Amino acid sequence: MTTGKVRVLMTGFGPFPGAPYNPTEPLVARLVRLRRPAFEGIERIGHIFPVTYQAVDLQLPALLARHEPDVLLMFGLATRTPWCRVELRARNAITQLWPDAAHASILSRTIDPTAPVTRRFGAHTRHLLQAAKATGLPVRASINAGAYLCNYLSWRAIEAAQQHPRALPLAAFIHVPPVPRNEAHSRKSGAVRFEQLVDAGEVMLAALLPRARQRALAQI
Repeated sequence: MTTGKVRVLMTGFGPFPGAPYNPTEPLVARLVRLRRPAFEGIERIGHIFPVTYQAVDLQLPALLARHEPDVLLMFGLATRTPWCRVELRARNAITQLWPDAAHASILSRTIDPTAPVTRRFGAHTRHLLQAAKATGLPVRASINAGAYLCNYLSWRAIEAAQQHPRALPLAAFIHVPPVPRNEAHSRKSGAVRFEQLVDAGEVMLAALLPRARQRALAQI
């Protein structure tokens, strides 16, 4: 039964080859627990995907069917980028160079040979970009989510938003830079700190809530 309550599904990834520490896992955990007046009455669900194509294909549809979220806010690690990236689109591309954590064989360079070259998230991603910039965190818009699991999840999320019986208009993917586990080290090096990621995640989530509330109320 629809109640008008907003549901937010936030996802991250676990470790993967070359990245034994993935900050998106603790980031999602913090955002789920964060106590703020703006989040009162908001149901927040966190999920961490193993870094495998099979996990995305099996778990994402199950999560959407079980929770029917109004917002899907996804985070992934960009190991070579020193700033946050708000992804504007997903590409119909998949790498054959880097195996996933299960060493799955990739036989095609496209996710779906019958689909368009790209799929876009929507205008709300620009709003997220401005919200994140207001925190002082280095952040840029991106039109290239790569060709690994982050791009693959983005593609499947947009695909699901178009196909799921309960349309999911507010999906977004945020690439975060590597952050030191030790906060003292991050202050010395000038690197982005984990707490900055939390602040940016908080404001981006808050920026999505007004539209999500309107949509949830319309479902009653």
